Amino acid sequence: MAASTPETAPAAPAAAKRDRTHYLYIAVIVAVALGIAVGLIWPDAGVELKPLGTGFVSLIKMMISPIIFCTIVLGIGSVRKAAKVGAVGGIALGYFLVMSLVALAIGLVVGNVLHPGDGLHITQALKATGHDQVSADALPPVDFVLSIIPVTFVSAFTEGQVLQTLLIALLTGFALQAMGSAGQPVLRGVEHLQRLVFRILAMVMWAAPIGAFGAIAAVVGSAGVDALKSLAVLMLGFYVTCFLFVFVVLGVLLRAVAGLNIFTLLKYLAREFLLILSTSSSESALPRLIAKMEHLGISKPVVGITVPTGYSFNLDGTMIYMTMASLYIADALGTPMSIGEQIPLLLFLLLASKGAAGVSGAGLATLAGGLQSHKPALVDGVGLIVGIDRFMSEARALTNFAGNAVATVLIGTWTKEIDTVRVRQVLAGDLPFDETTLLDESVRPQTVVPEQGGEKELAKA
Repeated sequence: MAASTPETAPAAPAAAKRDRTHYLYIAVIVAVALGIAVGLIWPDAGVELKPLGTGFVSLIKMMISPIIFCTIVLGIGSVRKAAKVGAVGGIALGYFLVMSLVALAIGLVVGNVLHPGDGLHITQALKATGHDQVSADALPPVDFVLSIIPVTFVSAFTEGQVLQTLLIALLTGFALQAMGSAGQPVLRGVEHLQRLVFRILAMVMWAAPIGAFGAIAAVVGSAGVDALKSLAVLMLGFYVTCFLFVFVVLGVLLRAVAGLNIFTLLKYLAREFLLILSTSSSESALPRLIAKMEHLGISKPVVGITVPTGYSFNLDGTMIYMTMASLYIADALGTPMSIGEQIPLLLFLLLASKGAAGVSGAGLATLAGGLQSHKPALVDGVGLIVGIDRFMSEARALTNFAGNAVATVLIGTWTKEIDTVRVRQVLAGDLPFDETTLLDESVRPQTVVPEQGGEKELAKA
């Protein structure tokens, strides 16, 4: 019933606006092709174009904190029972832990079958490069938990820490929920702020072709063809493993729990995957994932809690990467690990990855830092994969993104905070996503109903 409104009023204009953004993403594809060409033909010039990609990703990142804040505050403010939010968070963290272990186990099996590091030789220069990757930013578990608490209420936004923003948003949402009708004017203000933020994000997206061109040219120019050839087995093995994880493991889960086809869901998120592929950063698509999951028919608390938390705790691609890379390095150094050595190392890396969730280039930095703490001799071999890490980071980012999209649908289903009729209409293309505002204006007003809306109204939104 709620889904019929968007079909009638905004249908015609939405189609016209969608055409304009269609050309935008065609331009992104062209920019990626040009970036690859520049990186191969003029590698030095390609590396100099890196600031274009970095600048675009930074523009996206500056929008993440306000979007998360608005989404969670509006979501919690429209739920009458605080226990519902706690249940969502508990189920999400439990699911993230299980899937991280599954991803580690899959990478372990593939790495032991392929043995891609056999026969390689390491030089002193590569050893030095490996030690350079050890990041001091990766925090031990206790310090990581304490780092979630911001210095001030505002610093959560200025420092760009996703989990700090999540904490402030949860506290604000619960406070407004406790205020009842007195908090409704504040919720309306936050709703207007959300519209403004999403409008700015839609404007920023028009710089995507420039960012994609610079990012791809820099990656190709810095790595070159030789690095790709020498490490092709590891790269191909990793890409195939990620592919199987997404389409077999996640696909079966999505079909069994939500009754949805993984191909249909990923087609709905095609533009986000293109954005990640062109920037090598899953964070560039985080705000759009929040908007699209809400448009799909999943309630705001589920989306607001699952997506930001998943970006720190549900890193399936990174888990597979660390498993295969660890085995690859051990084989290349001529010191293959037994299963008894592999399991403790990988469990340690599972914890270490949470402490480096916000670190730039977290995959490589976490791997190097984890090896330094648990098995220092293997840090010498990290330099072997530095040359292709950016290419592997794309597969990591795509897998992490797919994992969080599927997790949001699954948790929405388990908590009964999903409008299944709307989901099928959206995935069938009957209710198109508004690319120009990233908001579903006809549905949004239903979310700010702290007194009467309850959870049924929220599910409709």
